[in-house]
Amino acid sequence: MTGSGCVFCAIVRGQAVGSLVHEDDSVVAFMDLQPVTPGHLLVVPRAHAVGLQDLEEEVGMQVWKVAHRLGRTLRRSGLKCEGVNLFLADGEAAFQEVFHVHLHVFPRFAGDGFKIDAHWRERDRHELDEAAVAVRAGLCALETPQPD
Repeated sequence: MTGSGCVFCAIVRGQAVGSLVHEDDSVVAFMDLQPVTPGHLLVVPRAHAVGLQDLEEEVGMQVWKVAHRLGRTLRRSGLKCEGVNLFLADGEAAFQEVFHVHLHVFPRFAGDGFKIDAHWRERDRHELDEAAVAVRAGLCALETPQPD
């Protein structure tokens, strides 16, 4: 299934222009049209998936495998690259703007201007333990077969 009007689906199908750097049976990678830095790539599944909830795990593993390889490649590309960020936004609250799963892979260097502005603070162990219980419960729910 493809997303009607989805620009990433159009790129995957060859109906929209994309500067491709990788293609395989389940994943395509291309240059981001609005790059954070030169060399900014997007790795997308061929099959339309709005978010992680819709993405098959095997395809998700291939997305990350390709991103890992491309991150290593950026350091050998001749582009300015002192580090690499991998960034995936899942949902509007996480700043996802194109609702087709995509993993950003972009080179970093001193003074490139990119930052994540958050209220970082050390958390109390009790708060961390409570969050861990909630995550483990979510894992159990994910692994429990749902009735049809």
